[in-house]
Amino acid sequence: MLIKSINNTFKVTKCNTLLSQSLGLMFQFPKNDGLLFEFKIETSISLHMFFVFLKIDIIYLDKNKKVIKIKKNIKPFTSFIKGIKSKYILELKDSKNIKLGEKLKFS
Repeated sequence: MLIKSINNTFKVTKCNTLLSQSLGLMFQFPKNDGLLFEFKIETSISLHMFFVFLKIDIIYLDKNKKVIKIKKNIKPFTSFIKGIKSKYILELKDSKNIKLGEKLKFS
């Protein structure tokens, strides 16, 4: 799946099952730019980085695919990352220059 920002395109793997969302990037290195988590409704999900072996950026999106929060350079084995109410979460190796308030396009 492709995610397009104003200046960049990211190739991501979509995680929409309970198992894929539970595992996320644990025990693996992404084959592309990262993962997209999609939830049925906007919800607040807390994350951790146990058994994730690389730094990532976390991008939270609302139901309109608008960036509502960005957390950059989250280190491996970080124990708790408080979530905010969101419909989508992007975990990217490098979010480059995605900006708060920017609307992303999925294809």
